[in-house]
Amino acid sequence: MKVLGVILISFFQINGLEAQHYEARDLTAENIFSGNIEGPNTDKAGNLFVVNYQKDGTIGLVRSNGEVELYVTLPEGSVANSIMFDKKGNMLLADFKGHNVLKVDAKTKAVSVFVHQTQFNQPNDLCISKKGKLFASDPNWKESTGKLWRIDGPGKAVLLADDMGTTNGIELSPDESKLYVNESVQRNVWVFDVDKKGNISNKKLFYKFDDFGLDGMKCDVQGNLYVTRHGKGTVAILSPEGKLVREVQMKGKLTSNLTFGGPQGKTCFVTLQDRKCVEVFESEVAGKRFRP
Repeated sequence: MKVLGVILISFFQINGLEAQHYEARDLTAENIFSGNIEGPNTDKAGNLFVVNYQKDGTIGLVRSNGEVELYVTLPEGSVANSIMFDKKGNMLLADFKGHNVLKVDAKTKAVSVFVHQTQFNQPNDLCISKKGKLFASDPNWKESTGKLWRIDGPGKAVLLADDMGTTNGIELSPDESKLYVNESVQRNVWVFDVDKKGNISNKKLFYKFDDFGLDGMKCDVQGNLYVTRHGKGTVAILSPEGKLVREVQMKGKLTSNLTFGGPQGKTCFVTLQDRKCVEVFESEVAGKRFRP
């Protein structure tokens, strides 16, 4: 498996793609993912993975030239919505259709159930701490409600909150003292304090949008929060103080999620559900995982 970061450097140089900051461009062709394209993430080697390649229930490996290949097919009845990696490089997936969190073994690609919880609505998005604690949003779209979960290990799901709106994007601050959670329908971004055990408290409204839906979120190393605005086709960047810094206009409208990668960790990979493809833009700041 090639290292994406190295390939990206040469690809940019060969094709003259020293793009302007915050200017969207295509990475993949249109219509090669399903309408549930979501959950992009990069592993330690820099390889980019995106859910639902060609059809629901698959994971695609995206090369730096935009070519995509099938990485793994999930068991019948499972559809992933988010990808995270544990310390060993195993892939953890929010399986919204099967009401699971799945694990894909980094060496064998064997798929197993990491957590199944009968009280799950449909695990939607994930973030993970340095200690391996996984946090999951869990919306009930029909009722416009949602839950938050902490997953401490195989089979160990702890309910953190069950009085939320339609919980969707979820992210830890760079120092992991804050947990950000948005509500798609209510258009709120909430922030919680997080203690060393992964318990949350002191819920506060961080930012409220007036229109369009909210989807996936990620932080950069400076603590700015990048929020995909589903329907508007933008990525809103909020400062750690909760101020709107800028909005990056994508080509498509149904921005569903994003992640950081590339040679310096400043490339933002954004999934578009209307175009069924991946777009990218360059940020001036690296993602939080790319600390100097």
